[in-house]
Amino acid sequence: MYKVFVNERPLVLTNNLSDAGDNKYFLLNQDSIQEAIKALRKGKLKEAYIYHPNHEEILKKFTKRIPLVVAAGGVVTNKKGKVLFIYRNEKWDLPKGKLDKGESIETCAIREVMEETGVKDLRIENFLKTTYHVFKNNGTDTLKEVHWFAMKTYYEGKLKGEKKEGIKKVKWKGPKKIQKALENSYVNIRILFGY
Repeated sequence: MYKVFVNERPLVLTNNLSDAGDNKYFLLNQDSIQEAIKALRKGKLKEAYIYHPNHEEILKKFTKRIPLVVAAGGVVTNKKGKVLFIYRNEKWDLPKGKLDKGESIETCAIREVMEETGVKDLRIENFLKTTYHVFKNNGTDTLKEVHWFAMKTYYEGKLKGEKKEGIKKVKWKGPKKIQKALENSYVNIRILFGY
């Protein structure tokens, strides 16, 4: 099962019809996928399910019908145990970005965190999880697959938001401020913190 978020509402890709319960499910074809995305985007459904019998094939078949963008990012902790957040599009987010051709996922994650925040000396501790969401890319619904890593740094220099990416603020946040930031964040970011 994969949870793909459309405007914060889940589009669940599943090979088990009982997952859908009484909820509406759609078949894995172009028209059905677009219908499900549109219904979620307009708030007509709280959640939608796309069914395909083969779990190994479901994501591959889904991305044949919707373009895929692969990205990576980090949940970065400093020596004081504070977590690095960015503020863009009126929401608190974590630094992440698109994979360049020929680049490894880990290299992408470190590069994107550095570019978006100015933080250096990053070290990947471990892989956290992969999240999925649909966004409009030049008018086309696109699936973004983000690979998240836990990272550490001892960097104490200046934080600098990447202007061309629309980043207005970069902040280190402790537990109370993280809680408050997550109230104005995205569901995929809250999932990384166990919400």
